[in-house]
Amino acid sequence: MKFQVGDKVVIQHSSDEGEVVEILNDKMVLVDVRGVRFPAYTDQLDFPYFKRFSEKKIPPPDKKPKKYVDQLPPEKLQPNQKKERIAKLADGVWLTFLPVFDNDEFGDDVVESLKVHLVNNTQAGYHFSYHLNYFGSSEFDLDNQIHPFQDFYIHDIPFANLNDNPVFECEFSLLTPDKGKADHYETSLKPRAKQVFSRIEEIKKKGEATFSFPLFETYPNKEVEESVVDTGILSGSGFRIYEASRARQHLEPARSELDLHIEKLTEKWSSLDNFEILTLQLQTFEKYFDLALAHHLPSMIVIHGVGSGKLRDEIHELLRAKRRVKSFVNRYHPRYGYGATEIFFQY
Repeated sequence: MKFQVGDKVVIQHSSDEGEVVEILNDKMVLVDVRGVRFPAYTDQLDFPYFKRFSEKKIPPPDKKPKKYVDQLPPEKLQPNQKKERIAKLADGVWLTFLPVFDNDEFGDDVVESLKVHLVNNTQAGYHFSYHLNYFGSSEFDLDNQIHPFQDFYIHDIPFANLNDNPVFECEFSLLTPDKGKADHYETSLKPRAKQVFSRIEEIKKKGEATFSFPLFETYPNKEVEESVVDTGILSGSGFRIYEASRARQHLEPARSELDLHIEKLTEKWSSLDNFEILTLQLQTFEKYFDLALAHHLPSMIVIHGVGSGKLRDEIHELLRAKRRVKSFVNRYHPRYGYGATEIFFQY
């Protein structure tokens, strides 16, 4: 007989350890496993020392203490690396909106209000004056300071108030004066309810929490006052004097017809998101608008397409603020339909 009463055994199919308490016959014994007795065939049993010998030894767990994030040493950057990292983060000053959602009676998400933040992603600090106007009437004013790479909460506005033509006006001046920089800088933002709703739909699709509008990328330099030069003295001293009008020949040619469809502006348009596309289109418009003035064009046609009307509305908003614009119209044209605006200049 392989086993005797009192032998320690292992049940092969379950790896449970037990003890032989009785010999039933040549092929079976009675086994006790944690107080439960049952008959078992001897070929289903084995001695525990064989199991322990054949098992792979598992190394003891590492007894080194755990390290947490706040215990890790800070990353040491070289001065050049610090400058590069700051440069990547510095992308200007923004007005940022955080939509606050609630459920309506049908269980759908609706925007109740917008939290307005001023975000300073530059290396300079500013004094700022913030004003919110509805239909030209002042609603909210705030004077404060914002430091480099700081987010400043301003206030909440009801989402329904976007139908009242809000104008967000901001005036900035440097906390640390710089002789080469402007004494102050003024800018404004006039978002429309349709435009804001479109931006909210975009961030919902992307899983983002906020949307932003740029106020400025870099604080402007101080304008240099032009001094009056006596050209007679210069001419008498041997200098060659040129007429200012002749300087136009060195400028890039103006365009009396400007097509702002994105595929006309860049070959990489498919990799751009909606905000980047709109920004490039508006930058191109500003460039050729200035060239049209420099070359004294009497008029200019800007092709913006129909689409959602966002680009058209942005261009019209810019044109209303430009003093050299005598008038502009967006009427039906046999070549462009309603997808172009004609601008007439005054000099």
